Amino acid sequence: MSEGYNSRGTVDVNHWVNHNFRSIGAEEQQLYNHLLQTVQSETPQELIDRMRLLFIEGTNYPDHNVLKNLDRLLLSDIEIEEFQFILNRCIHILTNRWQGRPQTQLAIPDLIHLFESSPSRPVNEFSRAKAIKRLREFMRYFLETEHFLTLRRLAHVLESNNDPAQTRLPLGKLIRRYPYLYSHCLVSESSSVEDQQSIRDLQDTMQRQYELDLSQFVTYQIRRSHLFNRTGSETVGRTLYPVKNPTLLTEPEVCSALRQFAGKVQGNCTHRDLAQRFITHTNEVRSFKSFKDDLYEYLLFTVDPEYGRRQFNNQLYDCLNKVLPENNAQPFNEFLLLRTCSQLLNFLIVESPQRPKHFVFVDLLSNIGPIFTTSLLLKIVLICRKVKPYLEKRFSILFNHYETHAQESVQWLVASLEHLNIALSTNFGKMNVALVNQLV
Repeated sequence: MSEGYNSRGTVDVNHWVNHNFRSIGAEEQQLYNHLLQTVQSETPQELIDRMRLLFIEGTNYPDHNVLKNLDRLLLSDIEIEEFQFILNRCIHILTNRWQGRPQTQLAIPDLIHLFESSPSRPVNEFSRAKAIKRLREFMRYFLETEHFLTLRRLAHVLESNNDPAQTRLPLGKLIRRYPYLYSHCLVSESSSVEDQQSIRDLQDTMQRQYELDLSQFVTYQIRRSHLFNRTGSETVGRTLYPVKNPTLLTEPEVCSALRQFAGKVQGNCTHRDLAQRFITHTNEVRSFKSFKDDLYEYLLFTVDPEYGRRQFNNQLYDCLNKVLPENNAQPFNEFLLLRTCSQLLNFLIVESPQRPKHFVFVDLLSNIGPIFTTSLLLKIVLICRKVKPYLEKRFSILFNHYETHAQESVQWLVASLEHLNIALSTNFGKMNVALVNQLV
């Protein structure tokens, strides 16, 4: 039985109450139970038709008792925000069940887009006119809520017709490509435990597929290079079946990124090796101030010296000095590491949705490029893995900030998202990166 439901297959009221700190009335519970029962027995198309009649039209619903329950809710003293929560939960009862099954998963975008449609008929039932009018007012408001914005992003993830070559489409259409954004962009504060688990499962599935596609692309590149060296270009096309580049970067850019993030970057050391050396060194650091001084040097190795001398080095040093200066003489510990790394990510990427300034990030991309900018961020996360969700959250803030912009107008962000995808997959995923150093 799915989490959030009891052994009888009905909504577990205590689950929703405890999660959302709100009580659930009889009409609301009966609405949930009705949808839970129908989702087990009817096809997605039948359920989409039901949702259209119940919430878009507000009339001609086949189960009159359900319609009466809805009317009682609408004509009660319910606030418009409260109804948005109920509607969101109704939608998720369906999507959570469909999401785990490939044959029904594609119905989710159709369901979500349904709520962007308008009623097709006027209100002819005088006795229900007030309830239907209020329903349609509430539905218009729903389209402007965080609930629906999150659902629309989920639709973009599951739609298979998002052509990345159409660069005039909004950036939001690309969210499918970046599983590391899902837990931040597809989950809202009101998401239930089951909703969150459903998104985590989707994230795991998409991440595994991306890593598989990237691994196959690496293998193909290596085999193609070896075959070309032995036989020449004409034979390569006839011998090897091409493997599609799973990124929006060019093939040379992908190979360079893979070598930088997973290959040897300093002597025989990878970024992971260098991070482990630094972690080992911090065990001998006596004070928090000493740690910050060492961290400054560790990070600067990635930054072009000429660029750093202009102003970045001073900015970075000031940022580190401002992190808990009252603790400078204290022994270094894990809390101080976490706080320092999170503050660095604020400085290097973006602070918050309320303060979405990202001048430093754009300046880094313009001057040292997306590979070395991503390497700088990777070095931070590799010495403090607990800050990885915080890094992903910074990128979700930028993604949400620009999601309505045309992709072609924010190519700098697309490049950053693509490079981070490679960096996280090669260092935190399950890819076999042993072959990366064979890339030419």
